[in-house]
Order: sequence, then C-alpha cells, then structure tokens
Amino acid sequence: MNEPLDGNALAGPLSGVFTVEVTAATVVCAGCGRAEVVAAAAVYGAPMGFVLRCPGCGDALLRYAETPNARTLDMRGIATLRIPPVG
Repeated sequence: MNEPLDGNALAGPLSGVFTVEVTAATVVCAGCGRAEVVAAAAVYGAPMGFVLRCPGCGDALLRYAETPNARTLDMRGIATLRIPPVG
C-alpha cells in the first residue's frame, strides 16, 4: 500500500466541484464523531480516484473519482461539512 498524502492532495480535483477552498473546511466523521480540517486528514490515491480517511477511526469520509463522463463525489462518511466564510 502507498503512504498516504495529506488532505491538500484534494485541492486540485475538488476545485472543479467546490468554488470555495474545501481543504480549510471541517469534516465531522459519521462513524466516530471526530472533527478535523480536510487538509489534516489522510488521503489515499490511486489511478481511479482519492479516498479521504478519518484520522480517528480510519473510516472513509469522502471518495472522489473522475472519468471522461463525470466526476463522482461520495461523502457518506461525513456527518457534516463546515466551510469557513469567504473573505
């Protein structure tokens, strides 16, 4: 298995989905309730996409994949996503 990157690895891919800086957002794990900024969570990447994992319990918080036909964002592991105000 590859060593994980940090959550900043999602800045480029998610910039096409979110117009705000999502790596500064706080995610709350649906599994264990831990709150962490996206940039501090572990990201595992493969040619097929990215998986953001909770640093507390290891559950998948977010999955992102891009194909020629669509971008898929699965956020079922996130109880809440808190995005800081712009400006």
